[in-house]
Amino acid sequence: MQRILPLIAAQARPRLIGEPMSAFADEVKAALQAQPHSKLVVFPELHLFGDENPDLQRAEMLQAAAEPLDGPRVKELKKLAKDLSIWLVPGSVCERGPEGQLFNTQLVLSPEGELTGYYRKIFPWRPFEPYDPGDRFTTVDLPGIGRVGLNICYDAWYPEVSRQLAWMGADVILNVVKTTTPDRRQELILAKANAIVNQVFMVSVNCAGPTGRGQSIIVDPEGNTLAEAPDDAPVLLAAELDLAAVEHVRTHGTENLNRPWSQFREGEPAVELSVYQGRINPATWTPPSYKP
Repeated sequence: MQRILPLIAAQARPRLIGEPMSAFADEVKAALQAQPHSKLVVFPELHLFGDENPDLQRAEMLQAAAEPLDGPRVKELKKLAKDLSIWLVPGSVCERGPEGQLFNTQLVLSPEGELTGYYRKIFPWRPFEPYDPGDRFTTVDLPGIGRVGLNICYDAWYPEVSRQLAWMGADVILNVVKTTTPDRRQELILAKANAIVNQVFMVSVNCAGPTGRGQSIIVDPEGNTLAEAPDDAPVLLAAELDLAAVEHVRTHGTENLNRPWSQFREGEPAVELSVYQGRINPATWTPPSYKP
């Protein structure tokens, strides 16, 4: 059975803090006019939080812009998703936590205008970013289509994040990025590696220049590039992901060979992972399949 997710990954310049939401709404509408059949639109990390051109990401500006998740910004984003009847990931936002923390938080808004999931970046890029780290992984079900895992920029450098999301049943991992530095070259390799070792789709969408290095990419569960931006110019990457391919690849193997999620045999002992004070338990190794 096909489970098709038509999406847009919008490699775009950051919008300035304080711009009216109507400006972002026009940007989303323009993307949908270019790709009208899309069900999901994804923007880069902190897309609504530029502070200059080029963006300086000043801590005091980000602190001042932070709001709780029940604040006016998220309410406007909910309304936008509902008005356009789409799944919307507006990048990530500066969230004021319940105890005054500053979180870098990725949002998923539903076509019904609900905040169906949020993820607080677990690995802020230290020492450069002012954010407090989150403490939990997040997946979101798109009914009838599949399950997406949430992931922000530097998280992709930690294989545990993508592995955990895949184990939680993610078919596709949405990695929203604001990379302004030369290491975007390595991030492209990581996007493919995370896709291959976890047998999931990876969508890594970076901001455009002059702030970001661009080079957004969409990768399938075998590491093949489905769409990519060649440079840092603004561009809309469009793809139709058949999320049923995840189950196919896990069943038959990458290149019809490798099935890492089927590695263990019944009754084999656990493998101790002392670095985590935990273990790989063969009895719980295989991730669940998404059930529409």
